[in-house]
Amino acid sequence: MKRFAELFRAVDQTTRTTKKVAAMAAYFREAPDADKLWTIAIFSGRRPRRTITATVLREWAAERAGIPLWLFEEAYPIVGDLAETISLVLPPAEAEEDRPLSHWIAEIRTLSKQDDAARKSGILAAWDRLGPTERLLFTKLLTGSFRVGVSQKLMTRALAQATEIDEAELTHRLMGSWTPDDITWHSLVHAPDPTASLSRPYPFYLAYQLDDPEALGDPGDWMAERKWDGIRGQLILRGGDHHLWSRGEELMTDRFPELARMKDFLPMGTVIDGEVLGWGDEVPLSFNALQKRIGRKTVPKKLLTERR
Repeated sequence: MKRFAELFRAVDQTTRTTKKVAAMAAYFREAPDADKLWTIAIFSGRRPRRTITATVLREWAAERAGIPLWLFEEAYPIVGDLAETISLVLPPAEAEEDRPLSHWIAEIRTLSKQDDAARKSGILAAWDRLGPTERLLFTKLLTGSFRVGVSQKLMTRALAQATEIDEAELTHRLMGSWTPDDITWHSLVHAPDPTASLSRPYPFYLAYQLDDPEALGDPGDWMAERKWDGIRGQLILRGGDHHLWSRGEELMTDRFPELARMKDFLPMGTVIDGEVLGWGDEVPLSFNALQKRIGRKTVPKKLLTERR
């Protein structure tokens, strides 16, 4: 867990993208395969489910720290984070152990199946074997609230640097509903995927500023296109399937399932480069209509019926 804690500190304590990517790339080169697999899962939203409620954890932490619960409750809003509050109030670990991230994930999943007495004993014992940052991460994973200031795209970029595998191909490999229980590091990251090229977009051609607009000639000869307020993307129909990429080379297929019906109207091999728009009442909607979709892994039925 110490190696994972070092990675967390490195990406949490900087706003510079290059430093975040460098720290993750170094981690993916050096960490054990099981830890690398779980790190990809956690950073892409596949973290373990909540094992214990925050209310119970507060009670156990106050008891272990030897302070009244009211004092813990007073400190909590000042610190602003439950896991950090717990890591600060607990006494120093009796004997720190440097077990890998995958070990502690297994511990958490075992605890989730036990009764309250065994769960309490296991959590207190874990707190007594972890340093401050490791405790913080362990507690965040317990509560299912682990967050880190890294997008999946940045993580994939770091993974590409560490493995020398094309970033677009890795993006394709990491999509889907896999979990560390049903896949290995090698099969997820290193095993060749013959279908990857079918989903890959063409390079996006972006508009750029002209230093001398008069070089374009008479404005009366120009053709103008309305700039809709949406998401620039490419819809790709190949190999009997469809794929939707954003201009930032992020795969968005699952967030816009309505576009799957395009396979019924367009021939395979078609690629449409354009703007993804919200649509309602027979008019295009503002970008705000799409924001609820961005960043989601799945789209609930309510959002599908609200915006098309």
